[in-house]
Amino acid sequence: MKMPKKNTKIIAAFNQSGGAGKTTTVHNIGYHLAQKHRVLLIDMDPQASLTTFMGIEPKELKDEQTIYAAITERGPLYIWHEPIHNMYLVPSNNALTGAEIELGRDITTDARQKLKFALEPIVGEYDYILIDCPPSLGYLSIMSVMAATHILIPVQTEYKCYAATEQLLTTIARLKKGGHKDLQIAAFIPTQYDKRTLQQSGILEAIKKQIEGRAHITTPIPNSIDFPSASQAHLPLALWKKNHPAVSILEEIANYLIKL
Repeated sequence: MKMPKKNTKIIAAFNQSGGAGKTTTVHNIGYHLAQKHRVLLIDMDPQASLTTFMGIEPKELKDEQTIYAAITERGPLYIWHEPIHNMYLVPSNNALTGAEIELGRDITTDARQKLKFALEPIVGEYDYILIDCPPSLGYLSIMSVMAATHILIPVQTEYKCYAATEQLLTTIARLKKGGHKDLQIAAFIPTQYDKRTLQQSGILEAIKKQIEGRAHITTPIPNSIDFPSASQAHLPLALWKKNHPAVSILEEIANYLIKL
């Protein structure tokens, strides 16, 4: 009897503003999801921060061991040979910078779909695929969103991120109108939040009003030096400091995604 196709959620962490916490979000939410589900992380950023956070040195990778090979059709999708903290990974390195230029010259096929096509042979093997997008609106980000079923939007509680939120929503609306009508916003995640700061509290309230009725907004993730410390140790926060107050928030967000 033919097995039913798994309803895999492909979630792109997307924000064209830098410093919003996309990589930290993917690394940590992925870990919490992976405690009960099969999870694949994909590093689509040429800076390869997610690859580094997972304990892999990007400079030591051959191009065929990264997402570069799959989206440029130089090889099959490469998944790191063993899970790391229960998570599987498609690594990245700076070869991806050249891929964006190369794909921009592609006039024979729809380059925006190449990540989606690369995932098709393996998508049913995972419950969740989380994509770490670069902080820009180039081909790599568009390709990531076009492959996704949902978008997760980390937004730093600073004015520059708040000011860019409307543009971000407009971009998503254009992508939906341009052929990805089923794309859903999973949630906005306020990040690096310091409730003691009146300016950040005001920005958080402004963000809530801005997206009210348009998307779910999660409990804010507090600003903490333990996040970069955990990343430097190549560990999710829950393994670095299990009693940290942000751990329960990250788990809450993961549970919300499971119920989508």
